[in-house]
Amino acid sequence: MTGVERLVLRDLPARPWKNGGGTTREVACHPRGADYERFEWRVSVAEVASDGPFSAFPGVDRTIVLLDGAGLRLRDTGRGAGHDLTEPGVPWTFAGEAAIAATLVDGATRDFNVMTRRGCWSAEVRTVRSERRTDPADALLLLAVAGQWGVDGQVPIRPGELCLWRAPVASMTFSPATPAAPGWLLVVRLCQDRR
Repeated sequence: MTGVERLVLRDLPARPWKNGGGTTREVACHPRGADYERFEWRVSVAEVASDGPFSAFPGVDRTIVLLDGAGLRLRDTGRGAGHDLTEPGVPWTFAGEAAIAATLVDGATRDFNVMTRRGCWSAEVRTVRSERRTDPADALLLLAVAGQWGVDGQVPIRPGELCLWRAPVASMTFSPATPAAPGWLLVVRLCQDRR
């Protein structure tokens, strides 16, 4: 696979959340090295071990996906709306400026996070469980959560591995290496806002 960065999730360093309430492993951001105030898009995996508020990110759209654990009960304290993030692999999108308070359902969890600066980029986050072809994108990231996955029939991505294309990519086909036990793959299409 040309133009791809291959990463291993467990090898990425953990650092405190913006508000200090948990830890996160940054997978990638754009531009490279951008801080919380200057990124245009950011992908990370958070480890949540206690109840508390999410960090605020005004002007940012966020998508969160439960990877493992019993999950979180999320409540927008400003609007009173709630959402239970309890099913692994189901994305939930919300505004970064929302005052979200999280309560653990039953012990620590890990979740996958995608953030895009509104008006600059947008993200489509999908869970793939069988062969699937994706549309072109300005950047693309894959995380094999369970099972091995092939990309256009090439070398498999193993559980806990990530593939990142920072430049535009054409349509690709993802397929489980063992169709009898496919597991699941997270696919993040990142597209620039050209309006």
